[in-house]
Amino acid sequence: MAITEGDTKSDSRLIFTYGTLKRGFPNHSLMENLIDGGNVVFVGEYTTVETFPLACGPYGIPYLINIRGSGHWVRGELYKVNSSGLGPLDDLEGLEIGHYERLPVTVAGDGGETVAAEAYFAHRSFGEGMWKRCGERGVEEFTMELGKKYERKEERPSNHVFLQDIRNFITNGD
Repeated sequence: MAITEGDTKSDSRLIFTYGTLKRGFPNHSLMENLIDGGNVVFVGEYTTVETFPLACGPYGIPYLINIRGSGHWVRGELYKVNSSGLGPLDDLEGLEIGHYERLPVTVAGDGGETVAAEAYFAHRSFGEGMWKRCGERGVEEFTMELGKKYERKEERPSNHVFLQDIRNFITNGD
């Protein structure tokens, strides 16, 4: 489905997903609920126009890291999200508490058409450290195999502090 200016309402955004929100992955149920509620529309499979690092951190969580020109062209899915659908996505991604940042990204569809979208990137406070900790080696797609290592929030230790877990992962590899 090609996206043109006429397709997007002023209260809608294009969101590029590359990890657990994709079809078949653990957090896609949120997208399905938002689709059922008329707040999200699946657009198609897209790839970043620029290369970015995509690495997995603690609990098998995938992070797109905002270091343009490093890593790979990242494959994922594009969704049109209205303002009512954006809040639940931002909440899941922990925007207010410094887990991710929603930043601009240009993506291309299979037909070569490019669109301006946004994606959830690792927060700038730890993104570069995460990339270095992963040996500056990433992947071009969060696959089902990688998805098996993902631990849902309810499966993680109840006493954990997520940002501390990230700091520990970066400094100690834990």
